Amino acid sequence: MMRQVKNRIAQAGRYIRSKAMKKEPGIDGILVTVGLCIIALLLCVVMKDSLTAFIKTLVEAMTTKAQQILTGVAA
Repeated sequence: MMRQVKNRIAQAGRYIRSKAMKKEPGIDGILVTVGLCIIALLLCVVMKDSLTAFIKTLVEAMTTKAQQILTGVAA
């Protein structure tokens, strides 16, 4: 009788462990995307002024490079 109970408990443990350790397809990508969005929002809130300056610098550099490419000027 005790052996049957132990076997049932062990079987239930294996079943629960197999269900708990199973990965759902695509859930990792969703979690990473949500995490990156949260980090981006925090950066925007905390570093608003420096982020604006960084984006302006980046846009100016890209604009200059695009103008050089379009006019055929090599840098």
